[in-house]
Order: sequence, then structure tokens, then C-alpha cells
Amino acid sequence: MKRLAIIIAILCLAMPAMAKPKAEIKSQWRGARVAYLGDSITDKRQVEKGVNDTYWLYLESILGIKSYIYGISGHQWKHIPGQTDKLIKEHGQEVDAIMIFVGTNDYNANVPLGEWYSEEPVEVEVTGPKKSKSGVIKSRMKRTILMDNNTVRGRINIAMAKLKAAYPTKQIILLTPIHRGTALLSDWNIQPDEMHANGVGEYIDAYVDVVKEAGNVWAVPVIDLNSICGLYPLEESSALYWRKPSLEKSEKSGKGRIDRLHPNSAGHLRMARCLAYQLLGYPAKLD
Repeated sequence: MKRLAIIIAILCLAMPAMAKPKAEIKSQWRGARVAYLGDSITDKRQVEKGVNDTYWLYLESILGIKSYIYGISGHQWKHIPGQTDKLIKEHGQEVDAIMIFVGTNDYNANVPLGEWYSEEPVEVEVTGPKKSKSGVIKSRMKRTILMDNNTVRGRINIAMAKLKAAYPTKQIILLTPIHRGTALLSDWNIQPDEMHANGVGEYIDAYVDVVKEAGNVWAVPVIDLNSICGLYPLEESSALYWRKPSLEKSEKSGKGRIDRLHPNSAGHLRMARCLAYQLLGYPAKLD
């Protein structure tokens, strides 16, 4: 028996190791301190190991990022300045990059899209005739950034102005909202899928487009997570990516619950993998 045990041990050592593959990418993001601002999809209170892991937890493993989490369930663009204040208070300038993943709750709250700018004619000096030492006064249209907390574009302007003032040397990246399925989360929180317009007649697509526009308005990169992550809750074959893809009865109330709004661990992993390869195209540190 002793001889047999020795033979088995030798054979085991000779066999190739079946180690779990590491999904780590060596890149400029390793060790980067990243603050995440957003809503429930980012909220660390949603973490339930193995059930509701999050994209930022996976990015820690994939890219070696150090995470500072400020997302809060239900938050909208109007809450980003408050999250920024908390980041400043807790970490000051000790952060390398900031990601903002928010907007789906603005859609659900029926917030009007609004405008980026107001316009008015002003008198301004422009180049005069050749050999002239002074210019000439002309009437030109001038635009001014609209700081309007009652519209999505206005809210983004307020948030980005604060972030740009507080973190002029830091990388700031916007993420577009992902697709929305039906969410029957409670008797007071019922959200139809994205095929329905909201209370101001807008579809989620418009809120996604506004975030894309913000990249050009505020000179920041935008990662279109809405398209690249492939999560599409309207398709039944996508059920494996959502927290409660089918109607389930609550043990407490006995009423049905469904959630194709929040990705489960598999959905977050897919988001993280897609985000990781996009992030490889951007510097983690700009100062």
C-alpha cells in the first residue's frame, strides 16, 4: 500500500496543473485609484458575493484597479455633485481617475432633456481691415453653458463643471446607461421596459445619446456601455444575465417580483470584461 501511495503521488506531480486561469491584464490601470460615481448598479450595498458581484469588483481583478465607490441606489445626475463632494472630503486629490455611470434613473424620473446652452446676441471685437491696428465691433451670437438642475443636460453641466474644477488633471470617463428590462421591485417601484416612453415622451435611447453628447461638450471620453456590453434584457435568451429574470413570488408579501434592470454577477462580469478592453485605450493617469 505504501508503494502504491508513492506511485500515485508521483503521477499526480507529473500531471499538468489544473490551476484556475487568471483574467488579469497587465496595463496602465494596475494600481490606479478609481472613483466610481453612479446609481444602484454601482452601489456597494448591492454586493452579495457570488450572487450580485459588481463590475468594479471584477475590474479590480482584471486590471488591478483600486476602487473608491460612491454610487447610491436611485441616484440621478443631480446627485453627482454630492457624490463628488464626498470623494473630495475622503480622498482629496489622491485619486487617478473618475468614472460616472448614471442616467437611467433620470429617464425613469421623467426628467426633461433640456439644452446644453442658452444663446444671445452680443457685441464683440473681431479682426478689422488689413493694416488696421484695431478691430471692428460686430454683433455675434454667443452661447452660455446652462446650469439647470431641472433638465438632464443642465444637470450634467452642473456635475461636470464641479468635477472639472475639482479635478482638472484627472482622467474623467462617462459610461452610458445600459438597456432596461421590466422591473417590478416592490408595490411602489414598478418600471416598464425600455420599449415604453417615459412621462415626458422620451425613450431611454435619448438619455444614452445625451451622455454621448456630454463627451464633446465637456472634453471627456465616453464608453458606450449600452452597445458594447451586449446586455439586452428584452431577449429571453439574455435571462442568465439578470438578477430576477422571471417572475418570482416574495416570501414576505407573496407578491410577484421581477428584475431585468439590474445585472447579476454574470452580467456584471460581462460588463467588466468589455469595459476593461475599452479602458486599455485610455491613460489611467494624466498628472
